[in-house]
Amino acid sequence: MIGWFKKKNLKQFRQLESNTPGHPEVKLPGVEATTGPLGQGVGMAVGMALSEAFLNETIGNLSKNAKDLVNHFTYVLAGDGDLQEPVSLGAAALAGHWNLHKLIMFYDSNSAQISGNTNRADSTDIALVFEGLGWHVQKINGHDHNAIRDAIQTAQVIERPNIIIGETIIGNGCANMEGNHNTHGVPLAQDEIDQTKVKFGLPDKQFYIPQCVTDHFQKRFSDLLDASADWNSQLEKLRKEKTFNTKWSQIVENKILDLGLPEFDKDIALATRKAFGITLEKFAEQIPHLVGGSADLEPSNYTSGFANIYRDFQKDNRIGRNIAFGVREFPMATILNGMALHGGMIPFGGTFLVFSDYARPALRSAAMQEIRVIHEFSHDSFYVGEDGPTHQPVEHIMALRTIPNYTVFRPADPKETAVCFKLAIESNDNPSALLVTRQNLPVLPFSYNKIEDGVRKGAYVVKDCDGQPEIVLLATGSEVSLALEVANILNGKRVRVISMPSWELFDQQSKRYKESLIPTRGCLKVSLEAGITQGWERYVGPSGLMIGLNTYGLSAPYQDLAKRFGFTPKQVVSKINKHLKKLL
Repeated sequence: MIGWFKKKNLKQFRQLESNTPGHPEVKLPGVEATTGPLGQGVGMAVGMALSEAFLNETIGNLSKNAKDLVNHFTYVLAGDGDLQEPVSLGAAALAGHWNLHKLIMFYDSNSAQISGNTNRADSTDIALVFEGLGWHVQKINGHDHNAIRDAIQTAQVIERPNIIIGETIIGNGCANMEGNHNTHGVPLAQDEIDQTKVKFGLPDKQFYIPQCVTDHFQKRFSDLLDASADWNSQLEKLRKEKTFNTKWSQIVENKILDLGLPEFDKDIALATRKAFGITLEKFAEQIPHLVGGSADLEPSNYTSGFANIYRDFQKDNRIGRNIAFGVREFPMATILNGMALHGGMIPFGGTFLVFSDYARPALRSAAMQEIRVIHEFSHDSFYVGEDGPTHQPVEHIMALRTIPNYTVFRPADPKETAVCFKLAIESNDNPSALLVTRQNLPVLPFSYNKIEDGVRKGAYVVKDCDGQPEIVLLATGSEVSLALEVANILNGKRVRVISMPSWELFDQQSKRYKESLIPTRGCLKVSLEAGITQGWERYVGPSGLMIGLNTYGLSAPYQDLAKRFGFTPKQVVSKINKHLKKLL
């Protein structure tokens, strides 16, 4: 009825390469978020509403004529299953706390789901819950058009986020299946369709839309087109103002200037989580729409400096750029996705790497939707130490690498961290993760130009030898400095050390470049990473050696754990020599 699709598209429902897939996909006209996994749409809507509030204030402050340039409501349609998923309630709690009053949720409360009626598994008083979360609640007959219209008009003037609970009957109006939960997600039988059409007095035509329905739907089109033209005219006038135009280009059109990088003293050792925080503050000075926060780990993620400078986004501070998410990793990730989908924001979020599991469905959703979201995952290995095995990620590095269209960075030092962060900002069509350390690491003795050139290729040589190498050490993150120490001990052999901060970027390089770093034959290839070894065989080959950790950690100071798990230079050298003897 808008004209984006043809009626024939409906006939291709759920068929290969149709415009009518089984769940909404953001690549299609009019679809603003890919939904399907229940509950995530609520979180993305909260992110969109947050973005509207932030940009309304931020862009509105650029000119007296820009006050209403970003000024819209965000609507979300949710069902019983959405609100059973805890992620939706976590996101809704934040919406209430932030008083996102331009957020309106339609809750289709039909008391039915795939397996039967909801009373088999649920007796939650949703109205009471949302009142407790700070929302304005209305209950209506969800089939009454006038009641729906009145509820929307009320919601638009209430200074709280709004939920309209529409009590409905699934399959309403069907000849025989009204109220039957089996109509959930399943086409009606042809006989049921025929009988229902008779009941409504409709002609026996397939895919029939009366012209009066289309006319009714389109009756506001001329007014909406006029409103759109007025908005474009307002923007055109504002863009003649130099300051406004510069900021609009940067924020909305994503025209980011070449970023200045922070300086790090080559004689110091610094945790890459600290380097992330320093880089965040440096980039935030240059990017006014870099917005995000931490899941209650600001001191550990080193986002505290950013928070102190730019303050929290709150109901009374809409220009705050730090977001205090509380202990809500999954809601945080869905909200960040909504911010990216809305546009005008470069969102980031921070937590421990081990908790990336909590957020994983939203990481996958971001990759699928091809949106720029940046995740800082700190405390990236057993070097977390005393917090023990529950907080020491083992399988998580590799698990993140399995997500298609997701770039994983594990930087080796502060400079690599800054460059990885820069590349994540440049990645407009995919999300990124920066895996950073708790422990201090030495600064590599290279210029930013050399490091950036190497990181852009995913891997590069940090120590080489004369002639063909006998041993190639492939390392990431904190194990790069370990590999350099190992190479110094193996000074009687020709050793090459490679830093590989991103598998994904390296895999995009030419065969010639890959083989210039990692020869196909004639040398022992050794991987060194403080995580599971599964996956490294693609680089070290069948005769290579993979040094990692294929068990859970222990609670102890990290120096003791390094010895226990064989991550000291002498222990690594011993493993390499033993492996060489086996091969020979």
